[in-house]
Amino acid sequence: MTFRRSPLALAILGLLENGPLHPYGLQRLLKQWGKDQVVNVGQRTTLYRMIVRLEEGGLITAGATERDERYPERTVYHLTDDGRATCRQWLGEIMTTPRNEYPEFPAALSFVMLVPPETAGELLTERREKLTKRISELQLELRTEVEGKSIPRFALLETEYQVAVTVAEAKWIDSVLHDLNRGKLTWTPGPV
Repeated sequence: MTFRRSPLALAILGLLENGPLHPYGLQRLLKQWGKDQVVNVGQRTTLYRMIVRLEEGGLITAGATERDERYPERTVYHLTDDGRATCRQWLGEIMTTPRNEYPEFPAALSFVMLVPPETAGELLTERREKLTKRISELQLELRTEVEGKSIPRFALLETEYQVAVTVAEAKWIDSVLHDLNRGKLTWTPGPV
């Protein structure tokens, strides 16, 4: 069976490299380690569906069911040899091959001509303010300590990347706002 990779699938396989876990444990670790900033695990049902797909694909296997009187029964999942190999393959492909991921913001920019330049400037100014806040939050994450010790850099590379991308976007918005304010960038609103 050919399994289509996804950030969530990679995260599950990657976490299971450390040992067997139940779905709640996977979700808790993703959040605890800040990986929920780069992997969408907001809905537990999405996580459970992915676990089912990974199991059907032979990349993970169900093990024992844990019983704890405080919680319902929980099935523990293990990484298979195929899962380990697939995780390494995906990691290599994702790390080496840029891919268009179709984010929303560029899609919205492609239709900015539907609003007046002044409105576009207001919207971009609001986004810029939110980016400034996000940059501060991410920089705070980079300085986080656990039990008085800094988190190793390798565990924060995705946060460093997010800072770099967010700073670059903020600078780009600054240049667009500059051109809008000077009248160097203008259009007549409406369909093209």
